[in-house]
Amino acid sequence: MAELAAEIANLKAWKKAVILAHNYQLPDVQDLADFVGDSLGLSVQASKTDARVIIFCGVDFMAETAAVLNPGKIVIHPAPEAMCPMSMMIDAANVRELRQQHPGAPVVSYVNTSAEVKAESDICCTSSNAVKVVQSLPDREAIFLPDRNLGMYVQRFVRDKVLYLWPGYCPTHQQIKKEDLLQLKKDHPRAISIVHPECTPDVIDVADKAFSTEGLVGFIRSSGEREFIIGTEGGLIHRLKKISPDKTYYEIPSAVCPTMKKITPALILKSLQTLEPRVTIEKGIMDRARGPIERMVNMGRGD
Repeated sequence: MAELAAEIANLKAWKKAVILAHNYQLPDVQDLADFVGDSLGLSVQASKTDARVIIFCGVDFMAETAAVLNPGKIVIHPAPEAMCPMSMMIDAANVRELRQQHPGAPVVSYVNTSAEVKAESDICCTSSNAVKVVQSLPDREAIFLPDRNLGMYVQRFVRDKVLYLWPGYCPTHQQIKKEDLLQLKKDHPRAISIVHPECTPDVIDVADKAFSTEGLVGFIRSSGEREFIIGTEGGLIHRLKKISPDKTYYEIPSAVCPTMKKITPALILKSLQTLEPRVTIEKGIMDRARGPIERMVNMGRGD
């Protein structure tokens, strides 16, 4: 691993590349990255980097977002088959149909969507700023897609608005069950339970806190508590152990996203050697998707 890491570092410098990795990536991939974060953090980093090449270690929509924000850079997604199941639950035609059903309602698209869907939207959001984005809209109605669970979470804080929700979901967070969380709380009574807003409402109801991944990291970093139940994809615990190694973390055994684990150090090395596979998006879609994404980035965090 040390030899491989050294070769990656040399190629990265030679080709003026930066490696971005999502919190749910394999530990070895996170350790190779220049920046590890959530969807919003990676979007911001992608828009700021002066690197010529971006190696994006995440799922397909994340690499697409980086490409939209950096039209003059080479964006590489080492595992094109690493596609987000939630993003595949809706397409551009569905968005157009929703607009016809709810004329005048702005479309808020979770960042976990394809570039084509973003191009049909008014503004994007992440789990960290979804409430803030919806609150900022002057309209009394909005279409929120594709994550129904996140939409229901947002609705708790914006009761003055009507949200029309698409029935999409994250399979990994959907399979975190209330019973599993209650059992962990029973087994570890001193632990603070924190879940992701993509979890189902009944799970959020029995948790102590609900945060985006970056919000969760910030809470734990500043908390005086010593034990935490982590109600999101288990890959985040690797980063938590590096940031706050003196604290104890309990994971949800079922919370594993197989798609997020497809990228390996060997694939990163191959991508740097070949500068493939590149993310390519039709220019018209890129241009139309850029505005909603930039409005999301400019909105900043909400937690």
